[in-house]
Amino acid sequence: MTRNSLVRRPFGYSYRHYTLWLIAINVFVFALKLILGGSMDGYLAMTPILVLGGFFWQPLTYMFVHANLTHLLVNMLGLLFFGTAVEKELGSKEFLFYFLLTGFLAGVFTFAAYLFTGGASIPFVGASGAIFAVLLAFATLQPNAQVLIWGIIPMRAPLMVLGYTLIELFSQVFGFMNGIAHLTHLAGFAFGWLYFLVRFGVNPWRRFFPGRR
Repeated sequence: MTRNSLVRRPFGYSYRHYTLWLIAINVFVFALKLILGGSMDGYLAMTPILVLGGFFWQPLTYMFVHANLTHLLVNMLGLLFFGTAVEKELGSKEFLFYFLLTGFLAGVFTFAAYLFTGGASIPFVGASGAIFAVLLAFATLQPNAQVLIWGIIPMRAPLMVLGYTLIELFSQVFGFMNGIAHLTHLAGFAFGWLYFLVRFGVNPWRRFFPGRR
């Protein structure tokens, strides 16, 4: 696949602070939810049975809705710290496309999983799927970056990403931390990985550990 193919055709580089705009939209939606009440969830959260009933926009809008203030703050801090760095590396257009596409695909994957496991009436919300994809992108683009876990423990970004992946897998398999859509998080990682392979021809693993296959 050549760089001039449609799939790999680059966007023109620009840096327009789309990360801050995404954060602003999420904060605005949360504020609107506080004003109008939880009824907004019925329209913007993703509930498989509603999507099947014609609410076709929910696989995109669910990532702009958050369950509570803690949920919002954790996701927005992750987006601020890591999304800004990824946007500067990729450019604003590429970053926005990456964020929305991985978030959408993570939502579709979770939609299918919920639908086929009897959770068709369970709503789910949050930008976590897209943000986990952003974490993967950060580690791929800056594999030697040091991240302070809990503000104390220094760790290479790839090890942080792989650690989170293992935690999510463990939690999904053994049912820990119920209420968190671990499948969505894992799907965000997976689609972010696939994006780098298909779009850029870059294998994140080889960026994480140069010289190893």
